[in-house]
Amino acid sequence: MTAATVGIVLVSHSAELAAGAAHLAAQVSGGTVTIIAAGGTDDGDLGTSAAKVERGLSDAESVLLADAPFVEGAVAATVTAAAGGDIKAVVAAAEEARHVRKL
Repeated sequence: MTAATVGIVLVSHSAELAAGAAHLAAQVSGGTVTIIAAGGTDDGDLGTSAAKVERGLSDAESVLLADAPFVEGAVAATVTAAAGGDIKAVVAAAEEARHVRKL
């Protein structure tokens, strides 16, 4: 299986939440998608680190932001990326995850 061409950066105020969502998404994709967890501050507190986000985006040729539920969006985006979806399809999948019923 070849690696996906779209990578995902998960930005959260919590390092643990970002790492957990990245781990779950990686399991779903079979390890074919690059997923970067950019959560928490540089000293481990709650908050956002611009440096972590910058590092996560440093190799990107283009960047799109997704307004999506965090965990469900991460999984949907990763599945789409693993299936070979382009960046617009990956963002659309993440954003569409807000409408998925759970019950």
